[in-house]
Amino acid sequence: MHLIDRLTDATLRLEPHQTQYAIVYEDVDMDCCAVMHPDPNAMAALMAGGVFPPVWVYWELAKDEAQPDFKRHTRGYLLHDTPREGPKTEKEALLYLIMKDVPQHIWRNYETSNSVHLKIIRREQQPDREFRNAWRIAA
Repeated sequence: MHLIDRLTDATLRLEPHQTQYAIVYEDVDMDCCAVMHPDPNAMAALMAGGVFPPVWVYWELAKDEAQPDFKRHTRGYLLHDTPREGPKTEKEALLYLIMKDVPQHIWRNYETSNSVHLKIIRREQQPDREFRNAWRIAA
């Protein structure tokens, strides 16, 4: 079954899981911090298992896209045929989405970096967006 079919089935079958967390990260290529609010349907699918492929599949496809002569994906079978991830806890689902959607150079050396570039926060800790371009992550 194709990934889009599995996602559609999970959306219809599962109750969305609205997490209380958001991921804030700052990137040198951006002028401000980015805020990622995980999709409730993706969280439900990850916590139920059997929908998403392992995160390395997305990394392989990103490597293909980074090639100078890239025109279109020719390895879509990785999304559809690779064995699927099992059920995850909310924390594991958040970490999966970080590794899938946040640029690797932000989270790859998270443990050994001299500065903090990523934080998982509660949604109520997120400041309003009035001065968003001035946001920086403090330790």
